[in-house]
Amino acid sequence: MSHEMQVERLGLELPPAPKPVGTYVPAVRVDKLLYVSGHGPLLPDQTLITGKVGADLTLEQGVAAARTTGLGMLATLRSQLGSLDRVARVVKVFGLVNATPDFTDHPKVINGFTDLMVEIFADSGWAARSAVGAPSLPMNIAVEVEAIFEIVD
Repeated sequence: MSHEMQVERLGLELPPAPKPVGTYVPAVRVDKLLYVSGHGPLLPDQTLITGKVGADLTLEQGVAAARTTGLGMLATLRSQLGSLDRVARVVKVFGLVNATPDFTDHPKVINGFTDLMVEIFADSGWAARSAVGAPSLPMNIAVEVEAIFEIVD
């Protein structure tokens, strides 16, 4: 099944691709790799999921924020590539969690993103990954994720 068909089968609705809020581009292609800039949890109404996991947000809300971030990244991939079917595999994921100092479940939060990648890309969605806590993130967003994808022409 194609990646685009999988999105449809799961009933996922991708938001509009987020626009950069600084001096950078959404993605840069180098040979067969697409480096995607950091994405935050942008909701369809263009608001952001904000707050610290462990204080303002529960673990489950952090996981949902990471999944929302993944939907936005899928929208960026589609916008940059024309189709998610051009993704050969997810290579590397780096996730930051806006968390309290005593919160230690950063990997569980970022699973919200990586589980979505596996749902869409199957075995090609499994990637090398880092998940770390941050004392703050831009605009107080709950999570930020950047990723590298292998693409085909």
